[in-house]
Amino acid sequence: MQIKKKKVNSKKLCDSIIEGMQDNKAKNIVLLDLRKIESAVCSYFIICSGESNTQVEGIQQAVVRNTRKNLKEKPWHIEGKTNAEWILLDYVDVVVHIFYKGIREFYDLEDLWADAIKKEIPDEVTPILN
Repeated sequence: MQIKKKKVNSKKLCDSIIEGMQDNKAKNIVLLDLRKIESAVCSYFIICSGESNTQVEGIQQAVVRNTRKNLKEKPWHIEGKTNAEWILLDYVDVVVHIFYKGIREFYDLEDLWADAIKKEIPDEVTPILN
């Protein structure tokens, strides 16, 4: 008997990924909604930057840890861990790009996918004070 894996909700996955990024102080977090683009390879891109290779790697680890803990989900594929200048986490429907900031400016994915609906996310969650 084959056990079917339940498909995780893409929006919950995006929230968990962004939370992991914020926990590790990622900068310039952007969510690109690609669902209305015919040639898109997935539904969402989530892009952020780190200030160093060490931070880029730390953000990647925080995202993977957070999605595994919250949703029992892990990336289907990971690219770029060796140099930690551009790490790609492929969750099939959601693709995460974690850049060292200079590399992000060079590739400029936001401009390349300019037809996508772009949502800028705060770098950190601000608590509401009473």
